[in-house]
Amino acid sequence: MPSFADQTFTDPSRIRNFCIIAHIDHGKSTLADRMLQLTGVVEERAMRAQYLDRMDIERERGITIKAQNVRLPWTPRTGEAAGADYVLHLIDTPGHVDFTYEVSRALEACEGAILLVDAAQGIEAQTLANLYLALDKDLTVIPVLNKIDLPAADPERYAAELAHIVGCEPGDVLRVSGKTGAGVPELLDHVIAHVPPPVGRSDAPARAMIFDSVYDTYRGVVTYVRVVDGKLTPRQKIKMMSTGATHELLEIGIVSPEPKPTQGLGVGEVGYLITGVKDVRQSKVGDTVTTAREGAADPLTGYREPRPMVYSGLYPVDGSDYPDLRDALDKLQLNDAALTYEPETSVALGFGFRCGFLGLLHMEITRERLQREFNLDLISTAPNVVYRVEMEDGAEHVVTNPSYWPEGKLRRVFEPVVKCTVISPSEFIGSIMELCQSRRGELGGMDYLSETRVELRYTLPMAEIIFDFFDSLKSRTRGYASLDYEEAGEQESNLVKVDILLQGEAVDAFSAIVHRDAAQAYGNKMTTKLRELIPRQQFEVPIQAAIGSKIIARENIRAIRKDVLAKCYGGDISRKRKLLEKQKEGKKRMKTIGRVDVPQEAFVAALSSEASSDKPKDKK
Repeated sequence: MPSFADQTFTDPSRIRNFCIIAHIDHGKSTLADRMLQLTGVVEERAMRAQYLDRMDIERERGITIKAQNVRLPWTPRTGEAAGADYVLHLIDTPGHVDFTYEVSRALEACEGAILLVDAAQGIEAQTLANLYLALDKDLTVIPVLNKIDLPAADPERYAAELAHIVGCEPGDVLRVSGKTGAGVPELLDHVIAHVPPPVGRSDAPARAMIFDSVYDTYRGVVTYVRVVDGKLTPRQKIKMMSTGATHELLEIGIVSPEPKPTQGLGVGEVGYLITGVKDVRQSKVGDTVTTAREGAADPLTGYREPRPMVYSGLYPVDGSDYPDLRDALDKLQLNDAALTYEPETSVALGFGFRCGFLGLLHMEITRERLQREFNLDLISTAPNVVYRVEMEDGAEHVVTNPSYWPEGKLRRVFEPVVKCTVISPSEFIGSIMELCQSRRGELGGMDYLSETRVELRYTLPMAEIIFDFFDSLKSRTRGYASLDYEEAGEQESNLVKVDILLQGEAVDAFSAIVHRDAAQAYGNKMTTKLRELIPRQQFEVPIQAAIGSKIIARENIRAIRKDVLAKCYGGDISRKRKLLEKQKEGKKRMKTIGRVDVPQEAFVAALSSEASSDKPKDKK
């Protein structure tokens, strides 16, 4: 292949920046693999499936979690540009709704997007959401049908559906197979012909947008940037415009697909910077990099800060691992800008962190990455959302944890709501409506995308969809429905805090905020579960669920009985009665001063099973 892609300061008119957006399992990573092979940046013997997915967890689950950028050389074979050398910057993005923030950052670094749709399944709700993100950024959208080699593929039908949504003719929808490579060269030629080149001033002060960063144990923070104006070269002094921190550029280069040092980056180019900085807070995603001397005055418009949708507590099983967990979260936040956290303490679980996530899969992946990459054993509490409580005296509280629920008279309670889009075969409309209404949903509208597929729009409380809503939706529609959601403000609701009492004492880790109509069911479920999990004590232990001072559910853990009459054989009955009375007194005294020991395993099972039994499936 030509070395054109490796040369310094490529002419912006010869650069095309684009990303691939699609639903999970529609073939983004497979298509990216074929592009890597076609352009020759990966040798045949080094090739492996999902080449750009670097994490073990991504490869195991078959999903993309991190957006990955790669620089590709390409010489078009058709069109006006035939025979000329071009540079393509490809960003492979995640498809799951929980990683939409990764997609939105990738779109900022591009001028075009390939909208990839499975020719056997058609467009899905999350693909629609990513399409609207791309259109909002005024990107050139190229509709493409993938997997045309499958026996179940129906390209004509889905090309018409895609053309209807994008606003083009069915004949304009390209057809490719990421598996066999059919149509991929034509797609790359189409990208060069239709995606506009980057625009920027090469003679202006340098400005580059940080769109991602990772932490390397040996080299410190590695920052990925898209240069908008000017140029950056090694050994320059650079400045981070949000913090004002200055660093020396030790290395600058491109990713193709492994990091390659170069003599600099110019307008429109995408690459990485290494300054040797070990402090992860020095390299913020969305920040603007400029030169320390005669740098730019105005920063680029950054990214909208992501708002966490789901909160959960993360606690180390061994309390001495708390500092390690704090360092691990610091480093992981650099790699995952959507993660937020703050310290908190729990009477039952000790010191830990209250973490904010974009969804349940995001929470599960984060916990798994912390355990794998940093060798930590963690307990995560049941996920919950953020509530706003107004008191009778006018005070206002933001509640991210049930233990922060205010005491006293409440005037109003507000909970977050989301707008849900469900795309499904039309035969399942009735069961989907029944499910959404049972979760306090309001129908916002319904559209037929084709004769057999329908789009339903509902407004639902966030708390109702973070547990098993998606699993229920899949089981009612035999796996054909797809779900996407976005935040839509808040609404007033009749919510109460349910406390779980052991021996009359509230255990903060088991408390939950639920709708008043569902409080009884939650109380019954938790008391029954804890009765099975907590080992029997020397005395009877009542497990109660309460709203304030009102008990709504109760289970008892029976006492372990020791046979004090074993040594008595024969003799007077009064001797046996005396021993039994003495035992009864001892049990009574123990009950007043005894403390219920809840083993760590019971916390893990009672709290984690809430999330793990309702794990969001990756393949949607």
